[in-house]
Amino acid sequence: MEIVTQLSVFLANKPGTLAAVCEELAKAKINIYALTISDTVDHAVVRMVVSDPRRALTMFEERAVLTVDNKVLCIENSNQPGALAKIARRLSKGKVNIEYAYLATTPGAKNGLLILRVEDPKKAQIFSPAIRSNAEDERRNAERGTLVSAFRAPPSAFISLL
Repeated sequence: MEIVTQLSVFLANKPGTLAAVCEELAKAKINIYALTISDTVDHAVVRMVVSDPRRALTMFEERAVLTVDNKVLCIENSNQPGALAKIARRLSKGKVNIEYAYLATTPGAKNGLLILRVEDPKKAQIFSPAIRSNAEDERRNAERGTLVSAFRAPPSAFISLL
């Protein structure tokens, strides 16, 4: 787990805008590690973690594109059922609130990339060894064929989510 800079870029919500942004980043040899888009009626908010956030931020500012930077947690986690549940539970026990999250992996991959926006990234880092060891434990258990239960709440706990 590491604390990284995420850029939230406010763009016009129309065809070709994302392509133009990605092309400009590519020209500058800035790699996109993670990206998610939220849309509204007249604009989109593109949240991204890139290889050189300082240069990317400068590029957006030079083009008068509203961009906000903030710190997020970047976690390589195991691609197993319950991996996110364990991370969320550990942070919850530490009273660290998750404001939003996005993650991705391919079905056959052993690991995925999780981006978490939390209220206090430094406080969340306290749980870094525990979270990392969970991913390693899950990998070992998967290799041995051991099923690990990640969430032990009663089914009624999900009623409030529906």
